Amino acid sequence: MRQKGRFKPWLAALAATLSTAALLLAPGTAHARGPGQVAARYLNLHQCMYYSASATNHFTTVVPSSDGRFLAGTNVSATADSRPNCGAGDGNYGLVPILSGVKALDLRAGRYLNVHQCMYYSASTTNHFSTVVASSDGRFLAGTNVSTTADSRPNCGAGDGNYQLVPILSGVKTLDLTTGRYVNLHQCMYYWGGAANHFSTVVPSRDGRFLAGTNIAATADSRPNCGPGDGRYALVPLLSGVRAFSLA
Repeated sequence: MRQKGRFKPWLAALAATLSTAALLLAPGTAHARGPGQVAARYLNLHQCMYYSASATNHFTTVVPSSDGRFLAGTNVSATADSRPNCGAGDGNYGLVPILSGVKALDLRAGRYLNVHQCMYYSASTTNHFSTVVASSDGRFLAGTNVSTTADSRPNCGAGDGNYQLVPILSGVKTLDLTTGRYVNLHQCMYYWGGAANHFSTVVPSRDGRFLAGTNIAATADSRPNCGPGDGRYALVPLLSGVRAFSLA
């Protein structure tokens, strides 16, 4: 009986260790993986720019719009995409390949996915548009990256002379890849009829007036989480969207 008793503490410790390991490996559990331990390799972030000549208006999608008319091929894959995958538009708004782009983000390169949003504006056309990756022509930038450090300021370019950066409508959000199973990428489209002007946000603007609920969580989001706008620019639910990408 004494001999059996000697093994009880050891067995209890083993049971506790196994229980902890099971919790750490459970899908979607917070801190389920360490930096660089995600199963998915690349988040291929696609940026698709659409334009209407009649409205002199651009807007960007990074996930498909809720009505399915405006596409963007953002995905998680074992391979890196090198060309943006976009739709043709809806007849009025057509794709602008030179302002579209793609960036393959290596999810094993660091703990943080730093999503940068850069908003550009032309006063001559009263027209905004946003970028989350660099445009194909390199004129409009956005510093979205995966890193061992968390970014606190958006990294953007100055624009091209006609379109200039609007710092107050730009922003950055740092997502800790160790804290959940899904990257939930939210796209919120805003519109002002007075200027026939759309623009989209993927993270909140720095002034907090225009929101987007992009996050990492244990669960997949199915509806875009957006704000109502600022009274002049209002949310357009049909052109907003969300897509959940599994890291497991």
